[in-house]
Amino acid sequence: MTDWHEQSGLPDKRRVAESFSRAAHSYDSVAALQRAVGIELLARLPLQLAPQRWLDLGCGTGHFSRVLAVRFPGAEGVALDLAEGMLRHARPLGGAQRFVAGDAESLPLRDGCCDLLFSSLAVQWCGDFSAVLDEARRVLRPGGMLAFTSLCVGTLQELRDSWQAVDGLVHVNRFRRFADYQQLCADSGLQVLGLERRAQRLHFPDLRELTHELKALGAHNLNPGRPGGLTGRARIRALVEAYEVFRQPEGLPATYQVVYGVLQKPF
Repeated sequence: MTDWHEQSGLPDKRRVAESFSRAAHSYDSVAALQRAVGIELLARLPLQLAPQRWLDLGCGTGHFSRVLAVRFPGAEGVALDLAEGMLRHARPLGGAQRFVAGDAESLPLRDGCCDLLFSSLAVQWCGDFSAVLDEARRVLRPGGMLAFTSLCVGTLQELRDSWQAVDGLVHVNRFRRFADYQQLCADSGLQVLGLERRAQRLHFPDLRELTHELKALGAHNLNPGRPGGLTGRARIRALVEAYEVFRQPEGLPATYQVVYGVLQKPF
């Protein structure tokens, strides 16, 4: 059976890792949405949760590793990311006891070793989300929790529609449908305590600011099949004009469809 990675043309992991490694030093300067989404995910954790060991899955620059260390003093923290550049940036800043290079679809951890897997805006880059869920179930202790955020279809729809009007090529990263998250979580063997989709909208003064932010985050177009070569000035002018149709009083909107999930391994 063809997996989701192959069906959708999701970017391959090496390109994702390389892109985020390059963005390690610029990421935090433009990560306001990422911060807000992670804080909201933390607020969804049960107040009584007291893990002995947590894993920050797709830790990036380690921001939430440091937040988790404050939230759960005395717990052992493990920060894991596919991008070596992110780990090099995060390691000197602390937060976790261990920083590990690894893949969410094949975790380099033993069975039943964690009480909390926290993952904010990372698993959208995983081609096989069912493997991520399988690995979470494997490494969690009974009663342990997986808390994740991701992105689904509808993210950056304004940019996608604007490019569609210009040339119809793939310029914007593809994401899973929310219905796929619902089905995969339901089939995971984990108890779904909460799973919802919420739109979060940023505004930019112009298109240049939006594309600068995506590049600084390492989240610009990573799709296979993306157009090669330089983008001509005429096409950029056409894109700017197409995007202006969406302008609101606050600026040009960029909508993110954020998935929030909290799942628990049965006792």
